[in-house]
Amino acid sequence: MISSFFSKAKPIHLLVVSAMLLIVFVVTKLTTLTEPFSVELLLKQSFLFGVCLASLFVLDFFVSKNNLTKRNSYKILMFGLFVAVLPESLGNSKLLIANLFILLALRRIISLRSRKEIKKKLFDAAFWISLATLLFFWASLFYILIFLALFLHSIEDIKNWIIPLIGILCVAIIAASYMIVTGMDFETYLNGFFDVSFDFTSLNSKRIIIAVTLLLSYGVWASFYFMRSIKQQLKSYRPSFVIVIVSSLIALTIIVVSPYKDGSEFIFLFAPLAIIMSNYLEIITEKWFKEGLILVLILASLLNLLL
Repeated sequence: MISSFFSKAKPIHLLVVSAMLLIVFVVTKLTTLTEPFSVELLLKQSFLFGVCLASLFVLDFFVSKNNLTKRNSYKILMFGLFVAVLPESLGNSKLLIANLFILLALRRIISLRSRKEIKKKLFDAAFWISLATLLFFWASLFYILIFLALFLHSIEDIKNWIIPLIGILCVAIIAASYMIVTGMDFETYLNGFFDVSFDFTSLNSKRIIIAVTLLLSYGVWASFYFMRSIKQQLKSYRPSFVIVIVSSLIALTIIVVSPYKDGSEFIFLFAPLAIIMSNYLEIITEKWFKEGLILVLILASLLNLLL
């Protein structure tokens, strides 16, 4: 029933998933925030929820436009359910905003398939990733996707390989200028900026263990089918699917090295995993099995919100 409802792309699906995200966001913030209520706090949290919604809409836009899935709403359903399964992913505002920047960059990178406005897209992608890097250093790993896309699309013009560096330099100049004008201490800003942590003890809770087990199980299983389906895609679309796989591997790397070990670091995994899972749901012929996969995520979401 649920799979049938989301099997076609309709505007109401965005409303339903947005409402689900709102419930998850409000419940999560009510149980985790310790600050006294104020207008400033309300505005800040409203802005962060707006970032969540923007991430959802950007994902839906570039996946649909680049035919990374068929015409359905499974990708936004999966994204919403992944957030609901691991609501801790909403806890770090810097990572939440950085993830939106990465999605905007991913949109430009994948659209290189059309070979239109290549230079503009390369600059934009580097610009967005650089903004994300200012908030969270390990988001810089997504620069790999730009040069991978250049290689996969056989874009050999040396100028196109230099343009991303110009995008990075522009953000660096703007950031340095802002720090000078506002009197921000550069040393204080860099304090802890390059930190790495391999201590996973803080993730040792029932909620996170259940969520991570589900996410990795679904992701690994669906990835086998996703990678096998790449050969069946049109030649011009194959690079986009490879980029999705690599972006999920980068997200996993970030989870391993991130100094934040509270569940918020998983936010970078949700978009590529939603695309991979959507493709898997499309090929399942047994309706009961498809419904079961979705229901398990829904039940896990409710369980985690109650724990």
